[in-house]
Amino acid sequence: MSAVQRHAVVAGAGIGGLTAALALHRKGWRVTVCERAPGPAAAGAGIVLAPNALRAFDAIGFDIGGSAGRAVPAAMGLRRPDGRWLSRADTAALAARYGGPPLALHRSALADALTTALPDGTVRYGVEVTAVDDADGFPVVRTPAGDLDGCADLVVAADGIHSPLRRRYFPDHPGLRHSGETAWRTVLPAAASPAGAVTAETWGRGERFGVVPLADGRTYVYATAVAPEGHRLADVRAELLRRFGTWHDPVPALLERIDPAAVLQHDLYDLAAPLPRFHHGRLAWLGDAAHAMTPNLGQGGCQAVEDAVVLAHLLDGAGTAGVPAALAAYSAARCARTDAIRVRARRAGRVAALTHPLAVALRDLAVRATPAAVAHRAMDGLFGGFTPPAGMEGAPTGVGTRW
Repeated sequence: MSAVQRHAVVAGAGIGGLTAALALHRKGWRVTVCERAPGPAAAGAGIVLAPNALRAFDAIGFDIGGSAGRAVPAAMGLRRPDGRWLSRADTAALAARYGGPPLALHRSALADALTTALPDGTVRYGVEVTAVDDADGFPVVRTPAGDLDGCADLVVAADGIHSPLRRRYFPDHPGLRHSGETAWRTVLPAAASPAGAVTAETWGRGERFGVVPLADGRTYVYATAVAPEGHRLADVRAELLRRFGTWHDPVPALLERIDPAAVLQHDLYDLAAPLPRFHHGRLAWLGDAAHAMTPNLGQGGCQAVEDAVVLAHLLDGAGTAGVPAALAAYSAARCARTDAIRVRARRAGRVAALTHPLAVALRDLAVRATPAAVAHRAMDGLFGGFTPPAGMEGAPTGVGTRW
């Protein structure tokens, strides 16, 4: 008689939740993904999948480049508002160092590709997980329409930065911390994208502007500014032009081409303190729900992908009775790495958001004076800090575990 198939419920159909669903599915789990939104998000922003995230995808046999495109810019770096480069790196050098270049794509394209790789009906839209009871036994998943049929062997809380499940199970945690910045994000169609663009972030005084060519020919643009929590002005284009309209090309032209209705604005937050663990009984947290971080290192989504792949690996072969122990191992594997990156992202944001002219001048001088080799080594802990465990699909034989 064959063993009963284990059932996992994933709360949230973001990048982390969908990756967890796919990784578990490919380990033989039956998976149900509950997403409170009524359907897939068409709007959104770009995401840069760094080499560490791409290695994690490779480990579960998921080739995002095959469906989203593989075009990458020739270079990436930091600039000043007058256009002068503070630092610049050839993409080929990054690929040689880390086994492949970063891949930038629209978040919706990545979500669509992950969903397509799952069995039909896996993702249930318009279903919000409001509570999980008896996580120490066999969890009961509550929704506004009633409990999900049957108990789950595992619940994955991928319910985002404002995670209700995190608040319920960690009531004494201080929660989120406002970074002091707000951010605008949008994606421009290929026809509005500048030719020959490179990936660049420009640092001013308390303001930043980023240009990221996507693999499908579109361009992801974003901006940040030091601003009070809740800062909003009705005319988005006018505000962005006021802040960035005199900056180097192609920034002004890009601002003229944006559709204000398609610009997302969010204040930037991270967790005020680390969670003590990423599990409780048969309930596991991942991504922003576990370790919300500011986007200054471009690692929020990448760490969610790492979480999902490690979680599925540690659950493989654990059996129903072994799920709690596997989740404890997951906490041990992921807490230190993700918190170190959360702290590093916070510090990077403070440097980038400096406003005093002297402090900005010293910052820019320090960046320009940093040798390329030193800058590359600084990225090693991010891009090279995750190696898929030996034995995972796509992992090289003999590779160690650095999570």
